[in-house]
Amino acid sequence: MSLQFADRLNNVETSAIRELFKLLGKPGIISFAGGFPDSAMFDVEGIREASSLALSQEPGAALQYGATEGYGPLREQLAHFMGQKGVQGITPEQLIVTTGSQQALDLIGKTMISPGDKVIVEGPTFLATIQCFRLYGAQLISAPVDGNGVDTDALEKLIAEHKPKFVYVIPTFGNPTGALLSLERRKKLLELAVKYQTLMVEDDPYGDLYFKDAPPPSLLALSTQVPGSREWLVHCGSLSKVLSPGLRVGWMIAPPELLSRAVMCKQFSDAHTSTFAQATAAQYLKAGRMPATLDNVRKVYAVRAQTMCDALRKDLGDAISFVQPQGGLFVWASLTGAGGKVKDGNAFAKMAIDKGVAFVPGAPFYCQNPDLSTLRFSFATVGEDKILEGVDRLKQAMATSA
Repeated sequence: MSLQFADRLNNVETSAIRELFKLLGKPGIISFAGGFPDSAMFDVEGIREASSLALSQEPGAALQYGATEGYGPLREQLAHFMGQKGVQGITPEQLIVTTGSQQALDLIGKTMISPGDKVIVEGPTFLATIQCFRLYGAQLISAPVDGNGVDTDALEKLIAEHKPKFVYVIPTFGNPTGALLSLERRKKLLELAVKYQTLMVEDDPYGDLYFKDAPPPSLLALSTQVPGSREWLVHCGSLSKVLSPGLRVGWMIAPPELLSRAVMCKQFSDAHTSTFAQATAAQYLKAGRMPATLDNVRKVYAVRAQTMCDALRKDLGDAISFVQPQGGLFVWASLTGAGGKVKDGNAFAKMAIDKGVAFVPGAPFYCQNPDLSTLRFSFATVGEDKILEGVDRLKQAMATSA
């Protein structure tokens, strides 16, 4: 039997990261591969109380079908949550609840991309975004990044040349680079949106995971300082990295005409995000537990990030280079080849697996011209002792390459 699948599937492949997980089954392996939050950090008691309140106070609403736009009390809480992060003038009607921020990106693809449309993304960027936009037929164009995020001067040249349907960025502790875009560059992005009448899509799942100083305001929060920019801006948020991925609660704030079409497409996809999950999230936010949860998570991840960076410098020395992250879940590094050691990330990943440690090679995160020397390490789910042991195994793997 030979099934005839849609032509759009010819443009995508399965996730290289998901495929890597198949190699992680052998006992004793230490994984720096996953981009997950640590399940030990979940506020289980708080979520239990929130779910109990959802069932006791509004059981009908929590267990019944709901509005595609989202559960009203949650939309109110999310608007308030965004207000606490410096976003002025957001009302519940200006956002929709999505099944994780991943669905928000899918809805953008469905509503905005026709086959052959040009879309600019960072190089590197979130792998699932590359796959999603390609599925809808986008011609992806890579904008260069450095340790401070996307190069806005280079981006402007690309916008002027290609006139993209939209630009997708992760300004704050992005996946995979962990880079933090400066305030100056953030304002430049908004100015470019207005100057070229180009939609900017801001993905912000990691912005609350800072270690010391809070990052610059989101593009959405800054949009009041750049007249006309709000109407060219989409903001995607998520509770997955800060509360629980299992709830699958995200949201999208966008111009009204885009939002209405996204709601229509969401009706076709899933009717609505789980009302029980939404009611639970609403009760959690209403209870005011999020600040304490975030404070705890930030402290733990900050220590793990510092431990990993110190160990990489000590054990791998000049064979690796990276910018120390100020937040998020990842260390993005490059192999230098110093001393004749391995410089190919894919080759090093295989050597590392043989030594019982895993990470993700950087090449899949590029839509064009991949840098084969790059690597992504996640420190979020591994305690300090295991981080030290894992990096020591990386040192052993490196030694075999010289």
